[in-house]
Amino acid sequence: MISSDLILDSDLDDIIDGLPREVESLAGKRILIAGGAGFLGRYFLAVFKRLNVEVLASPCKLLILDNFRVADKALVGDIGKWGELLHADICRDELPEGPFDWVIHAAGIASPFYYRAYPLETLEVATLGTERLLRAAQAANARFIYFSSSEIYGDPDPAHVPTKESYRGNVSTLGPRACYDEGKRVGETYCYIFHDYFGVHTNIIRPFNVYGPGMQRTDYRVMPNFAAQIAADKPLMIYGDGRQTRTFCYVADAMIGFMRVLLKGVPGETYNIGNPNPEVSMNELADAFERVSPVPVRTKITEYPDSYPADEPMRRCPDIRKAELQLGFEPKIGLDAGVNRFLTWAIPRYQSELG
Repeated sequence: MISSDLILDSDLDDIIDGLPREVESLAGKRILIAGGAGFLGRYFLAVFKRLNVEVLASPCKLLILDNFRVADKALVGDIGKWGELLHADICRDELPEGPFDWVIHAAGIASPFYYRAYPLETLEVATLGTERLLRAAQAANARFIYFSSSEIYGDPDPAHVPTKESYRGNVSTLGPRACYDEGKRVGETYCYIFHDYFGVHTNIIRPFNVYGPGMQRTDYRVMPNFAAQIAADKPLMIYGDGRQTRTFCYVADAMIGFMRVLLKGVPGETYNIGNPNPEVSMNELADAFERVSPVPVRTKITEYPDSYPADEPMRRCPDIRKAELQLGFEPKIGLDAGVNRFLTWAIPRYQSELG
């Protein structure tokens, strides 16, 4: 088995099947992945390993960086003969020298629970860390992929939902979310400068609520929260009134989108990657969990916990027409099917962790 038990082989099959013919251009290339021990970083690692075994004429080489502040080194598993894992802080430590063909910046603190605990670190990795990685990409003449966030849109005006990449956002510079939101926005500005002024091939990805196997129980976002509550035979805790809406993109679909940006992204362009359908309230999301859960599910409306940052956006839904037209991106896994896949993996794993 190529993947660890954090990643389903069937999901890897779907990802590989969804990649364009340009994937063959990865043969023999060298790729640096910052944040390689995180949720998305581990998927990139698994995809590249599968490509090395089954697709590429010659293997690509991987250099994985992480400081393990919020990721567990043990979760990375066997990198294989094609990779190297370095314990490194991209904001402070000396970065490896090239040559690199791609630099993937997936480092960051995305969970509200953790960026509330580490606000300065959250800001730094999106700003200083981004600049340092861009300079490394510039020196190596490498393409640069920056993982931003749908959070940069803030709480969008309803007239701009679904939200296009051209929407400028409605975000506060003050408050507990600002370290993440504004950090990601400044990181995007760094990408613009290095592309426009210095000729670095940059692409910005704005993921919309990606979920799936590999999300840790202690991530504390809604998908693992709901799964952990089912695993512990507790009611699903819905914060506020439950009317806030989101769209959710299963990780296999999202990884196809991310890889298509890496392989086909137009220089300097930004892409929303998510699934625009369905846009559901948290109450409706709980209903989806109830429909597919193998055990009975209860729900409970409750106040936001003190650890949860205020100013939660009421709606978030991507317009993905740009990614459809330029990249051929088309998410295929519906909400119920994705939640079913996630729960099939998450319930037994979380139950074993809970004892």
